[in-house]
Amino acid sequence: MPLLEGKKALIFGIANKNSIGWAIAQALAREGASLALSYIEPMEKRVKDLAEQIPGTATLQCDVQSDEELDAAFVRTGEIFGGTLDILIHSVAFAPKNALESPFHQTSRQDFFTALDVSAYSLTALARRALPLMQAAGGGSIQTLTYQASERVMPKYNVMAVAKAALECSVRYLAFELGEYNIRVNAISAGALNTLAARGISGFTDFRAHSGQIAALRRNIEQSEVGDAALFLASDLARAITGEVLFVDAGYSIMGA
Repeated sequence: MPLLEGKKALIFGIANKNSIGWAIAQALAREGASLALSYIEPMEKRVKDLAEQIPGTATLQCDVQSDEELDAAFVRTGEIFGGTLDILIHSVAFAPKNALESPFHQTSRQDFFTALDVSAYSLTALARRALPLMQAAGGGSIQTLTYQASERVMPKYNVMAVAKAALECSVRYLAFELGEYNIRVNAISAGALNTLAARGISGFTDFRAHSGQIAALRRNIEQSEVGDAALFLASDLARAITGEVLFVDAGYSIMGA
């Protein structure tokens, strides 16, 4: 029987076919999960076009900076899935372009707030609203995407690195608080991938080439490998894993350079 037969998954943060969220959606659907994909208005057509590739996939609009849209999105999710939810994927991150191009010490208060709000606080906002649906399901798996710049300096990642550090800390606190409801909360720290967000980082192309040369496996990763890791964490195979950051980076993070 497929690993996720009968499971219901809500995914936030898909922008296009190269998004990590889309790779996760494909992996979950392959193992039997029913999907709902969230989109922000500028990405509506792209997300709906992708959803059509997986029969039965629902879509809904949600800006994670709007409490009203978040409330409406989870009401709609309950309607789509009959009042339960098993899997929540948070693949959401954003920082204003200026905050990534300027020196970190020049980060404005508003840019700092925006990056932390969208990239970190949104996980807590989603988890709070997912809780009753997951309680009705008897438990669940919440996952987010992080990056090792939370621990090591990656030039030009700047305030996004601070947001990822806050995100990882949020994972631990949510894992503790939601554990009594059999809800597991984990993060995947993916290696350098050619995504829409990554291309906004100056020097990303050179960095990806470098990381592929020095990673333990002597190569870069692909989106599908993150999707498979998310599939594992969403399944009962990972039923005792929570509050963790799983590195999927071909071993880059263990190297000294």
